[in-house]
Order: sequence, then C-alpha cells, then structure tokens
Amino acid sequence: QVQFVESGGGLVQPGGSLRLSCAASGSSLNYYAIGWFRQVPGKERERVACISNSDDRTTYDDSVKERFIISRDNAKKTYYLQMNSLKPEDTAVYYCAVAALYCSSYVSHYNGWGQGTQVTVSS
Repeated sequence: QVQFVESGGGLVQPGGSLRLSCAASGSSLNYYAIGWFRQVPGKERERVACISNSDDRTTYDDSVKERFIISRDNAKKTYYLQMNSLKPEDTAVYYCAVAALYCSSYVSHYNGWGQGTQVTVSS
C-alpha cells in the first residue's frame, strides 16, 4: 500500500509560480503511474498531469499544457508539479494519486489520495 503527502500550495498572484510536492511512502512505485489532480468545491475532481514510471511518458490536461510540468525524484520518492503562469481558474485543492502501470484517463482508476494542498491564485 502506498500513501502520499502533498505540500507546497499557497496564495499567489496571477502570472506567478508554485511547485507542489508529493511525498510517497510504502510500496515501490516502479510499475505505477502518478497523477496530479485538482478539485474545486462543488465540482468533480479532474486530472491535471500524469507521469508513468512504466514507460516514462507524461500527460497534461489541455488547460495546463505548456504551463505545468510534472517530474520526479526517485531517490526521495517524491513527485513534483511545477506550475507557471498561474491563472485564477487554477485555484483548487491539488492531490496526487497512483494508477496501475500507465496513465489512465479515468479518475476512478487512481487511489492512494492524500489530504491535498490548497492553491489560490488571486490579485
């Protein structure tokens, strides 16, 4: 079983940057995909980005493409989401989770959710 702890959120102005961290503990993640998600109160959770440890491919939602970058530090068992050119619509609670083998497009295929970290983009 794997568990995650998200951190790095905060309040930033539009156009600013943040780097979120997702620290993993427990089982090896060598054959899993790690996804970053976000959720606004009253709306469904959506996948923002994903990286597959099986084939090293990355996937981004169109809303964050060319602005966000997902990466990892295998030695620290930590995953990152670098967020640049932030917009007010990026405001949400951000989570990380795992899926088996590859980056699934279905939120229901992921598990191991942490408590999330709040990102607020406002003037």
